[in-house]
Amino acid sequence: MTKTFKGRVVLGGNISGESIVTHQGLNILASYSRALGERNGKAICSDQNNKDLYNKDMAGKIICLPQTIGSTTGGMVLQSITKLGLGPKAMLFSKHIDSLAAAGVILCNVWNNKRIITIDQLGDEFLDYVKDGQHIEIYEDGTVTVS
Repeated sequence: MTKTFKGRVVLGGNISGESIVTHQGLNILASYSRALGERNGKAICSDQNNKDLYNKDMAGKIICLPQTIGSTTGGMVLQSITKLGLGPKAMLFSKHIDSLAAAGVILCNVWNNKRIITIDQLGDEFLDYVKDGQHIEIYEDGTVTVS
């Protein structure tokens, strides 16, 4: 079954990929710290406090989340992980994007010339519906299709 959602475009584009989902705030520093140190071509989530993502590879996935939390270094960590080629394809927020994530996706776009397609305000129904491993299509106008 396919379901469509509409959000606000933060950084637009057309892309498709596989979902990875967290129902709690994503701590960017805690989640990507192992990947920054090991540099083994994977971005295994190292945040043991995030039961949804812990020990899962986040590289190249479409991260579905409510918001990011944690250290103000989150933006630079996202920029660094993307520079290593381990960043997400997209970030889909059920709520308003927060300043930590906004800084990170802008840094990636400007400094690395790598766009993390970002849509926010998709709503709680979106986060309740989407599951790990689903196929997601994202369109420039903020339309998100989950199948």
